[in-house]
Amino acid sequence: MCGFHISPEKVYLCKLKLSEMARLSDFDDIRPYSAGEVRGAIRELLDDRQFKAVMRSLVPWLPYCLTRLLLRLALIGVKTPQGFQVRVMRPFAKLIIRRHTDGVSYFPNEKITRDKRYTFISNHRDIILDVSIFNLLLYETGASGTCEIAIGDNLLIYPWIKRLVRLNKAFIVRRSLSARDLLKSSILMSRYMHFAINEKRENIWIAQREGRAKDSSDLTQEGVIKMLTIGYDGSAYDALKEMNIVPFTISYEFDPCDRLKAQEFQQKRDNPSYKKTRQDDLTNMKTGIFGYKGRVVYRVSNCINDSLEELKGLPTAELLREVTRRIDLQIHTGYELFPNNYIAFDRLNGNRDNEAHYTKADEKRFDNYLQAQLDKITIPDKDTDFLTERMLTMYANPLRNYRAAIDNDSKN
Repeated sequence: MCGFHISPEKVYLCKLKLSEMARLSDFDDIRPYSAGEVRGAIRELLDDRQFKAVMRSLVPWLPYCLTRLLLRLALIGVKTPQGFQVRVMRPFAKLIIRRHTDGVSYFPNEKITRDKRYTFISNHRDIILDVSIFNLLLYETGASGTCEIAIGDNLLIYPWIKRLVRLNKAFIVRRSLSARDLLKSSILMSRYMHFAINEKRENIWIAQREGRAKDSSDLTQEGVIKMLTIGYDGSAYDALKEMNIVPFTISYEFDPCDRLKAQEFQQKRDNPSYKKTRQDDLTNMKTGIFGYKGRVVYRVSNCINDSLEELKGLPTAELLREVTRRIDLQIHTGYELFPNNYIAFDRLNGNRDNEAHYTKADEKRFDNYLQAQLDKITIPDKDTDFLTERMLTMYANPLRNYRAAIDNDSKN
């Protein structure tokens, strides 16, 4: 989706081919299930051998026949992806919050209303939970409808996962394509997102970058913003304005995947050709969902349309660069900073300049947590000093970005 160059001529030619009135069937390869497809997809999901194995592992004390019966009972009357989100994903998100966090705090934006549809862009902590919890918050506060979800096909490693996410209003981001196919795929996805906002009247969620920032330095990829414009028959400015982009920030007190990210840093350092396996991806997904997160905070910023007018008339490249910068500014100033962030920052700098933001008890808790995470890493030639530095950097970077954003904002 990101990191490629498209000449204006190629974009224009592709738009000519794709400029006819869009229909839902144009997007069959990437869209969520429609209402008429939901019941069949649920039957296929419940009959899937690998899905059965996953359910058994989650509730090993229950025979699968009983688990399946309970799932069927829960899904009675579910006829739409929205219904699936309310009946399945909403209680799932509540369960995760109750068992694996110390609570979720939500700071909505009163300017976000039900009469509009928005493209929510956030930093990326967990592909399943980022938007599952956000959808729960949107639904329960009644401020806006739930979101359709952009999810990379690299995570859809089994058919049951693809069925599950499509039931959860996910549309598919195709990756690892040739330059030609990547262009076509990006334009199709761009068109779909505009179609979802304008024709389906759905909100959209998309991460600010392809994949998580391994070091928790959350920076928007300009290619993500460019993608929103390339399937639109008009100016880049009009395309962005139509999408009603709203940045928001997700803050975790503890990142359950920090040890896995640190481990991957060492594996890539020691073997530059190292690549994660499918099992690694599943381990990351499971750890992210069921690992301890401490306090979690969601903070919604302003729709960028509030300030987009002053950018009208800029050349496209400059417009995209400035919009990307402003999204970063809003995400970074939205961080909730925990004692961990200040402790890690001071540890890396070898001082205690921020000790007013933490106590001895905070330090002991953080040290115990780090040691427990390090103890779980069992790779050959384990470099404890390197792994510790990597994890400290993950917790220090939100504070670094926050301070840089505040400083940048004060200068403009």
